[in-house]
Amino acid sequence: MKISVKLLFAYVSALSMCISTLAFADHHNGKDALGLDQLAVAEHRSETNIARNDFRHPVETLEFFGLEPNMTVIEILPSTGWYTEIVAPYVKDHGKFYAAHFSPNASLSYMAPNLRNFEAKITAEPELYGKITVRHLNPPNEVAIAPPESADMALTFRNVHNWIMAGQENEFFATFYTALKPGGILGVVEHRAREDAGMDVMRTSGYVTEAYVIEVATAAGFELVANSEINANSKDLTVYPQGVWTLPPNYRMGDENRARYNTIGESDRMTLKFVKPL
Repeated sequence: MKISVKLLFAYVSALSMCISTLAFADHHNGKDALGLDQLAVAEHRSETNIARNDFRHPVETLEFFGLEPNMTVIEILPSTGWYTEIVAPYVKDHGKFYAAHFSPNASLSYMAPNLRNFEAKITAEPELYGKITVRHLNPPNEVAIAPPESADMALTFRNVHNWIMAGQENEFFATFYTALKPGGILGVVEHRAREDAGMDVMRTSGYVTEAYVIEVATAAGFELVANSEINANSKDLTVYPQGVWTLPPNYRMGDENRARYNTIGESDRMTLKFVKPL
């Protein structure tokens, strides 16, 4: 039986493609090549964390910020590592991931245990997370979260209110500015206060006005390039007995009006994209 040159070429091409695909899958252990949408629901994430995707919209948020797998990324105060579970595996092979976490020297009692738990989590699965560099962030004493002007992107999720409460918001944003390359992106997600909320509200409720976040970022040298309503929640009235922590997942009021707060869902959030000018 004769085989045409074209048919033979097709067979060889198909075989080569299969071999390349298998080699790629083997090199990446079948997991590391996953996209953001796959990582957001991957088996290494708990059911509880996956359930919060409906409120946090991680895929849409990270795509809005422009995350790419070859970037050097700093996650600011990742806490338990909810976003780390998605971002670190995504950049593991071609990028670099810095976790600017709590300092063991920090004053608040929960910070050191939170850091230890995070480190235990990422070291337990090195094939998944790759080589994460953990740095301590505790202005003004510990601010070297990455080499100066080395990072393509810095990300902070629901942290700004804590810095306002500590009176350190300007120090934190200055730290991010130093670590980012010219042209680097700062992505901010934060609980959003009413436009007319004053500093007394921002220092106590966990909610921050969008205007104030932009003001602080601009003072540090950043320029706002885009905002998004990806994480907006029009049901959130922002005024509650225990601030933002009244709502899920905290439910600080316990069973009191829990059904009502559950119906509201998680907080209304701003999603802001800044750039460090060239």
